[in-house]
Amino acid sequence: MRRPYVLFISVVCCATLSSCFKEEPLNAECDIEEAYIHADNPEEMFFNASDSLIKVLYTEHDIDFRVRKETDLTAIAPCFRITEGATIVPASGSVQDFSKGPVKYKVTSEDGQWSREYNVSVNIQTKIVSDTIYYDFERYALNSNNKYYIWSDLNPDGTEANNWATGNPGFAISRSTAKPEEYPTTPVVDGLDGSAVKLTTCDTGPFGAMKGMRIAAGNLFIGRFDATSAIKPGGAMKATMFGLKYTTGKPPVKFMGYYKYKRGEVFQDKNGKPVENKQDTGDIYAVLYRNTDDSGSPTVLYGDNVLTSPQIVAIARVGKVEETDRWTEFEVSFNYNQEPDGQLLANYGYNLAVVFTSSIEGASFEGAIGSTLYIDKVRVICESTE
Repeated sequence: MRRPYVLFISVVCCATLSSCFKEEPLNAECDIEEAYIHADNPEEMFFNASDSLIKVLYTEHDIDFRVRKETDLTAIAPCFRITEGATIVPASGSVQDFSKGPVKYKVTSEDGQWSREYNVSVNIQTKIVSDTIYYDFERYALNSNNKYYIWSDLNPDGTEANNWATGNPGFAISRSTAKPEEYPTTPVVDGLDGSAVKLTTCDTGPFGAMKGMRIAAGNLFIGRFDATSAIKPGGAMKATMFGLKYTTGKPPVKFMGYYKYKRGEVFQDKNGKPVENKQDTGDIYAVLYRNTDDSGSPTVLYGDNVLTSPQIVAIARVGKVEETDRWTEFEVSFNYNQEPDGQLLANYGYNLAVVFTSSIEGASFEGAIGSTLYIDKVRVICESTE
């Protein structure tokens, strides 16, 4: 008489187990995470062996390998590490002709619902032949989803340098409804000469407060910004990756430009509490550093060591950014702690970081909301070849 009851329990258990072993949903991600080019003798193709691999940030759509001038661009087979289950066309490892410009790759998610396109380039490394590097901030546009502004200079060969980064992608996470003009880093059309950059320390709203990141200083720097690191516990300092290859072949000697600055009224600590008798100030500096360590591994400077790393060979820093409502010139020399290595200069073994921020302690989420720094007509003067 108990058999029907036992049978019922068995059916229920089987149904329960069946639901437990239901297939996981297919992955909806469609990203290139790493790109690399295999070469039997990488230093014949690249100036540094580490240049054969590029870690691709979530916000990036352009991947640019820089190679020696002897490289045959017509038959190169880049490989890719993509998100689990995704597919890529053309296939990873397939031979492509890069002599006519970028090759477009399309990554499709495992579930087939999402896709992203990437422009992959392999270009000959070009050298800046002038004794002066010019940064005028005239080339800017909205990012791919029209959320915030991005800046890029041109390489000597006319390709996009994609050399400037900001914390705007991080602000997009905390204040997703903000208009482009409400972001910490924005362009202004009435600069000293043409357009300029406006950096403003902003409130990050409830999400930022929950994460212990109550302010976002306006910043602009040569390098890259990893928004995914910015929101991880303890990851904010690693989000800012300062510096890109320095390509003049001549040591920098002076750093100059123009600024205006207005500090915010109330300086607050990372908990959002006012700090009495403390005023905000901006920060303007440039750093030259070795981009590989003694073992040949790539080196990048972050928010926690951009001014202290043993890889640094020279710093040019404005001592104090004074309040001024007029365009004010700054000019500082690079102070070297060692002689620059001519061989490293010739082989692009140094990175240059140029950094501007509206709050000097903004990386620690301390500063005054409303502090505003304007920047225009920046120059890096190199040692003359004459």
